[in-house]
Amino acid sequence: MPDESPLIQSLRTAVATAPDDVPLRLHLAGLLLDGGQGQDAISQIAAALQRDPGNAEAQALMARAVAPPPPPAAASAPPAPPRGAPDSASRDGSYDWRRAEGELAGVVPPRFVETPDDSGDPENPGTPEDPATPEAPRPLAADGSDDPGDASAWEVERTGVRLADIGGMDEVKQRLEAAFLAPMRNPELRKLYGKSLRGGLLLYGPPGCGKTYVARAVAGELGAHFMSVSISDVLDMWIGNSERNMRELFETARRSAPCVLFLDELDALGAKRSQLRHSGLRTTVNQLLAELDGVHADANEGLFVLAATNHPWDVDGALRRPGRLDRTLLVLPPDQPAREAILRHHLEDRPIAGVDVRKLAKRTDGFSGADLKYLCEAAAERALMDSVRTGQPRMIGQDDLMAALGQVRPSTRPWFDTARNVAQFANEGGTYDDLLAYLKSKRML
Repeated sequence: MPDESPLIQSLRTAVATAPDDVPLRLHLAGLLLDGGQGQDAISQIAAALQRDPGNAEAQALMARAVAPPPPPAAASAPPAPPRGAPDSASRDGSYDWRRAEGELAGVVPPRFVETPDDSGDPENPGTPEDPATPEAPRPLAADGSDDPGDASAWEVERTGVRLADIGGMDEVKQRLEAAFLAPMRNPELRKLYGKSLRGGLLLYGPPGCGKTYVARAVAGELGAHFMSVSISDVLDMWIGNSERNMRELFETARRSAPCVLFLDELDALGAKRSQLRHSGLRTTVNQLLAELDGVHADANEGLFVLAATNHPWDVDGALRRPGRLDRTLLVLPPDQPAREAILRHHLEDRPIAGVDVRKLAKRTDGFSGADLKYLCEAAAERALMDSVRTGQPRMIGQDDLMAALGQVRPSTRPWFDTARNVAQFANEGGTYDDLLAYLKSKRML
């Protein structure tokens, strides 16, 4: 956020204290608009319109905020090339602006090592530095410096998300409470009952239903660090580098304990080795198995591994052995209370009027959280374009949301079409009993 004047800071405090004071909020919005903070100003105006939809001042400010920017001024002619820059001039005498900009920025393109004319043996004028080979770039550290040192390339963060921030999903919360949270909060009872915290939890279900958000909430409940990793963070084109990346990833997580390590798209990181043709991918899966086991009995103490996948049937069976990712949790599309909470969240900062969220939640059965977000964006886009055409800003109404609902379809249906076959004909050991129960309750079988 840019530096703000004491007046704006004071107005922000006053608005937070009296959120229903529309004139005060509009005064703050006008100052933000004058200061070039258009997006922040629109949020304040939208909040004012929610409280007073017919406020003329708010409508005028909104029209000013969403008005198209003035056309940019004509670009001035480029300055003449500086004198005394032979390195930036090409052989034909023209000026190489790209090279000049690189030199001014301190970034000179790699050159071929030139051999002086008087370089010893006339039969072999080359030096140990082959003039036909460009200088190899030096590896950079995570902070961009020339010396990699001990800098870690893995991002470790703190998350303020809690399970209470997730609407609905009561069964998921209960399973998480039993698997991780209750034993962590009661160490004496954990010792009494011999409850082990070893092993991890595999979250699976259709895409866009909040698996990553659930993992962040677990880290927030534990007060632990959070690391999110995908296949692009681990795989490397050079032999051995992927295994090394996997090892360094777990070492970083252990140093940051207590830490929740979240492996996203596990079916890519831990695919069935019998189906992998490339030996490098198989050794990467082997390294992941070794890291989950830990070299010593207490190596992974304080490390909680959560993984997510949309295709659990493609995950190597060894990863789901006891002591590894031995617990499985189905994350389904949000139920009606969860859909109401998600819709309210995505509409709270938008100017709405006459919206029946409960009715909308009933009409969106089977929608994922991502689908509901897109639904709200589509309705907002419809109202925005109408405001641009008429020149008069208006509120997002129930009609906009219902019109968007007629165009948006649940993205979870293709996943259930595939999952139904797996649950019916490949349910070894009752792995997908919870999925079967859901499919029966929704009459998908």
